[in-house]
Amino acid sequence: MSPMITSILILGLATGTIITMASFHWLLAWMGLELNTLAILPIISESHHPRATEASTKYFLTQAAASSLILFSSVMNAQATGQWSILQLEDPLAQTLLTVALAMKLGLAPAHFWLPEVLQGSSFKTGLIIITWQKLAPMTLLLLTWNQASMLTLMMMGSLSVAVGGLGGLNQTQLRKVIAFSSIAHLGWMATIVTKSNKLALLNLTMYILISTPMMLSLIFSSTKTTQDLTTTWTTSPMLAPLT
Repeated sequence: MSPMITSILILGLATGTIITMASFHWLLAWMGLELNTLAILPIISESHHPRATEASTKYFLTQAAASSLILFSSVMNAQATGQWSILQLEDPLAQTLLTVALAMKLGLAPAHFWLPEVLQGSSFKTGLIIITWQKLAPMTLLLLTWNQASMLTLMMMGSLSVAVGGLGGLNQTQLRKVIAFSSIAHLGWMATIVTKSNKLALLNLTMYILISTPMMLSLIFSSTKTTQDLTTTWTTSPMLAPLT
């Protein structure tokens, strides 16, 4: 992929996230999420490998379904209340649908099946974008609507995600799948914390990104893809061996 196309796609990712984070209108937030999704698809399928094409297809279908649910819930709320403000989500069914849609976008259980497969079909650099930058826009919407979302749904999906993420990564040898299940567990804790305090959830998100980014960069630097590769890390990068 040429540097110009890569720059345009990264600019699209940044623009979509900023639009969603800065908007107070549901349609603008939806447009930002769609722009974000469309910009990441060519990056996932950059290698033209069948696994990469499969990963981009799964990512597109899941994110498109979640965006449709967000648009549907916002339309329902607009019909019930007569306004499109994100901060005034009052219809109970719209609250539940929005919570499920955001959980699907984040990768919370039971809508988590796409995340390990997409990460496994992507490169480590793309995986870093998926587990960090791509979580900012939906987490922003969740933090904005934390006192209006369905707390019972969030608590149940968050608790299930913690269990699935903790147990799912035990029997994996591919580090990208281990990282995917770790991301599911961390997002489960964030969803659970959101039900109590959005400021603590924001702190948790910041710590998650600060921990995940150096870990992924170290794996990229040492070209480590499986748990077996970790045993030979000391030969190529002795400084990273104690950290891994």
